[in-house]
Amino acid sequence: MSLGISYNKTGRAFGVGLAMLLGSVAAPAFAEEPTLSEEAFESSKQLYFEQCAGCHGVLRKGATGKSLEPMVETKNDDGTVTESGTLKLGQERLEKIIAWGTEGGMNNFSDIMTEQEIKDMATYIMMEPPKPPEMSLEQMMATRKVYVEEADYPTEPLHGRNWENFFVVIERDVGKVAVIDGDTKEVLTHIPTGYAVHVLKASEHHALEEPEQPGRFWYTMGRDGKMTKIDLWQTPDKMLVSEVKIAYDARDVAVSGDGKYVIGGGYWPPHFAIVDAQTMEPVKVVSTRGVNVDGDYVEEARVAAIYTTPNEPTWIVAVKELGQLWQVDYTDLDNLRIDKIDSAKFLHDGFFDPTGRYFQIAANASNKMVVVDTETHKLEAMIDTAALPHPGPGANWVDPNCGPVAGTTHLGVGTVTVWGNDPENRPDDAWKICYEVETDGPGLFVRTHPNSDYIWADQTKHPEPEVQQSVQVISKETGEIVKTIQITEDEGSAAVHFEFNADGTEVWVSKWNLSDSLEPNGQIVIFDAKTLEEIGRIDGLFAPTGKFNVYNRSNHVT
Repeated sequence: MSLGISYNKTGRAFGVGLAMLLGSVAAPAFAEEPTLSEEAFESSKQLYFEQCAGCHGVLRKGATGKSLEPMVETKNDDGTVTESGTLKLGQERLEKIIAWGTEGGMNNFSDIMTEQEIKDMATYIMMEPPKPPEMSLEQMMATRKVYVEEADYPTEPLHGRNWENFFVVIERDVGKVAVIDGDTKEVLTHIPTGYAVHVLKASEHHALEEPEQPGRFWYTMGRDGKMTKIDLWQTPDKMLVSEVKIAYDARDVAVSGDGKYVIGGGYWPPHFAIVDAQTMEPVKVVSTRGVNVDGDYVEEARVAAIYTTPNEPTWIVAVKELGQLWQVDYTDLDNLRIDKIDSAKFLHDGFFDPTGRYFQIAANASNKMVVVDTETHKLEAMIDTAALPHPGPGANWVDPNCGPVAGTTHLGVGTVTVWGNDPENRPDDAWKICYEVETDGPGLFVRTHPNSDYIWADQTKHPEPEVQQSVQVISKETGEIVKTIQITEDEGSAAVHFEFNADGTEVWVSKWNLSDSLEPNGQIVIFDAKTLEEIGRIDGLFAPTGKFNVYNRSNHVT
């Protein structure tokens, strides 16, 4: 099987991912329309992986996005059968949906795909989806690469910098992670990682036990399933120390509380893999296929979020299509204990309350925030919210009326929903909506810091460029928007994601350029967290998205 590198229209190489693996799967043969040339089929397959599979699934059965199967038969209560699917919608209707999006939250792709790409994509999704291959531990092991031997790991930082105030920044379109000195604002290096890195995680300070040098080692997960290990104590040219592929399409990664293992979750194959954190050798793989909360078997049961529980020797693994949180005990890998906690579909991303006991995660297609008690390994609550909650890394703070609260933005509507999350001291307010803030548009991320008076929310999912390019700042005291800040006016750019520096005095916002450029086209815009005034910009970045401050993330600061 050839694992060749694919290229997008600008000629930039993508990492080996699911779409490339599908290159070994021949285009289905059809006796009649719809059909595509081999070239158009391959191009559409790659584009579907990049732009569509995350919401609609590799097998196109739907999740956050609707099913894109060619034909679906539904048996009604009266015994009749209703047919639906992309074939019923037809070429012309599908082209319009792809080009202009939908009111239900689907993006407008007219600025991302060419007219011919839209036409071909409409035809492609009326054809049967090719099924990709599986991946074994042996195949994973064959992808492992070591760039710095363990014997050469330094015993102290080699660069003399305040590494705990470093920021690791995803440069999505070029498959890299930038490391920025938060004190000097210097871009120290651009580390090659997997294609479209989705998230990075580091070892944390835990109440259970503290691993050595929390925050020193960072692990990335690319959408091509490549997990990389970064050592922030190395000189910038040697910070990438090793890598391994655990899937063809993936989203998340987490480090065990004792620092011994790393877990990576696959979209395809639908599984999670446990890797030795030191050597990056895969040691166990577990399928997540199963029966969902509705009693239906799901083949494409993908792993969305994975988090390390601060107070227990476990990981929380969100199995998106099953509507289940799996609490995985990593203390005995040979006899792996997994508690499967039913909740709601389709699980996406979440965060812990300040105590580290309760995990709060969006079941976005069900319009709910799900809360799991990691001490009892049981469902604690489900909170009804506005359309498509999406908290990203989340935000916790103290409200003058409801006490400790948490909040989320929404993909489907311009709202920040705030709920109580202190059942021990404020049981009457716990897991109930405290208030909602009407924003100018739907967004992806909300963030704050214990030393800040404000909550920051983006509006990246709004169709109007001016709104996409703005962020809104909400007062913790009043729950009202106190300032709207336009980050950029550059065509094709949006404002997205927030991160505070270690002491909470600065807020970093990404100016994310959506164009396919081989040149640095993005910035990080830095604001004074108290005055809300801009204090600087960092250039030389490629489509920066998520930013992760070492101190905040390794010390569980939300």
